[in-house]
Amino acid sequence: MIAFVKRTIKALLFPLYERRLLSHLNFEETPHHVGIILDGNRRWAKSTLAASPEHGHRKGAEKIVEVLQWCEEANVNIITLWLLSTDNLNRPAEELDPLLKIIGAAIDRLVELKMWEIRPLGALDLLPPWLHEKLKNAEKVSKGVTPIVVNVAIGYGGRREIVDAVRNYIRTGINEGKSADEIADQISSDEIGKHLYTAGLPDPDLVIRTSGEQRLSGFLLWQSAHSEFYFCEAYWPDFRRVDFLRALRAYSQRHRRYGA
Repeated sequence: MIAFVKRTIKALLFPLYERRLLSHLNFEETPHHVGIILDGNRRWAKSTLAASPEHGHRKGAEKIVEVLQWCEEANVNIITLWLLSTDNLNRPAEELDPLLKIIGAAIDRLVELKMWEIRPLGALDLLPPWLHEKLKNAEKVSKGVTPIVVNVAIGYGGRREIVDAVRNYIRTGINEGKSADEIADQISSDEIGKHLYTAGLPDPDLVIRTSGEQRLSGFLLWQSAHSEFYFCEAYWPDFRRVDFLRALRAYSQRHRRYGA
């Protein structure tokens, strides 16, 4: 009975709280690029007693479109979603295979809606061929559909990205006929940046992580050097619009120093 009363009170108060948050936000000053670590699907499933990890991942996938719509309403032009890390690829097949299928279905849904330009990020060569092909096709058919870009980080690891960037920088220099000394002398942060998965896009202004964990775990390791961070207690399937607005409010209250 007490739990029911608490839920009822929250259901009545949250719309009022959302309106209050909205009244204090200036969407012309919200972050242009938001990165989100979608964490807590398995723990959410465990908290719902008999629910399996697969159920948690499915509920998490269902949340994606809703959150992207919130971002669009807030004038966020670039959203990077971390759906699967390189470490996740080491999970047991009985958990990984259903998860990959859920991610594939989520990508199909994003393409079907034709609301965002989809760009895959990560070591796609580590993924099953069918998912690799699906991601490349999503990128192709959604290109130019809208000015809003959604990066889907799948098979992504920050260290792997930097290694790949350096490797590609070196290969480019070799193909241009440069000597080893020339390649070494010309290396710089700007040159490495040209070979990152996010090349051509601005770095994230704000990085949000759900589930209460307060670490990046390698997400956009290079790009987040000057980002603001917001850690939310809610598991990803429970992430609410009010949580998103709180993140925007926290961002608006910070004075960005860019490392100074």
